[in-house]
Amino acid sequence: MSDDLLQIACPACHVLNRVPQSRLDERPNCGRCREPLFAAVPFALDAEHFDSHALRADLPLLVDFWAPWCGPCLQMAPAFAASAAQLEPWMHLVKVDTQAQPQLGAQFGIRSIPTLVLLQRGEEIARQSGAMPAQAIIQFARNALIRHLGEG
Repeated sequence: MSDDLLQIACPACHVLNRVPQSRLDERPNCGRCREPLFAAVPFALDAEHFDSHALRADLPLLVDFWAPWCGPCLQMAPAFAASAAQLEPWMHLVKVDTQAQPQLGAQFGIRSIPTLVLLQRGEEIARQSGAMPAQAIIQFARNALIRHLGEG
């Protein structure tokens, strides 16, 4: 596989797609289901499909661990959604409901919500707990990715 080719998991059907890095801005569609690979909105992930995005895909994954009963989580949801338009296509933003997916919360040692975890090929790059406005989410994700790339 060429360095220029990225494996990107489809938010709709979770199949891996090979996309040239130079074409990410063109908003490619999934080769299987034809849905957009980037819709500028976070999507929900469950345990069944988590590894396709977190381990096998090449894009960084910004995960919002939340629960429907959590007031700060609900307050942050619009800011997280707005962040997707700024951070895609360089990363996917996903939401994991820790009430519906407790095994994922346990796997990542989530002790408070909301918690954002930035992953790259299964490796945790950064973590931040507490509700944040959109600009802080964007800055957190970009700075963490820049630090990570500088170390690698």
